[in-house]
Amino acid sequence: MRLTLGLLLAALVLTAPITGTAGGSKDIVDTAVEAGSFKTLAAALTAADLVGALKGDGPFTVFAPTDEAFAALGQETLDNLLKPENKDQLIKILTYHVVSGKVLAADVVKLDSAKTLNGQSVDIKVTDGGVQVDAAQVIKTDILTSNGVIHVIDKVILPS
Repeated sequence: MRLTLGLLLAALVLTAPITGTAGGSKDIVDTAVEAGSFKTLAAALTAADLVGALKGDGPFTVFAPTDEAFAALGQETLDNLLKPENKDQLIKILTYHVVSGKVLAADVVKLDSAKTLNGQSVDIKVTDGGVQVDAAQVIKTDILTSNGVIHVIDKVILPS
């Protein structure tokens, strides 16, 4: 088991795009926007008035769904979530993707759960195929920012 975790960790670290400096020169929001594959996440953060929070001191760990992950929810669902009257639900979903503190891949593989900013915990499962957060597969790790770290996931995870 130890060898499998070591190989998994090595694979995660080797495939991770890391920003230029040890802590990243841009905050979580600017890093995500610059990446170009988180436009829906950026729009959702804006609709939920969470941009300022994720530009704060942190540190934060964000399990960031890609645009494709949001698209899998369906356009009607996305449109409904972004409506002002659904702001509370959107905040619950988005804060379910954020953990307080800077949790790097080397730390994530040692966990079986993590408490999110919405108060609920996500399940973390390490398998030979990689790391899962709830039903989402972690596809890139350790994108360092000035106020935390981003791990890219392939699905939007939903709180209960």
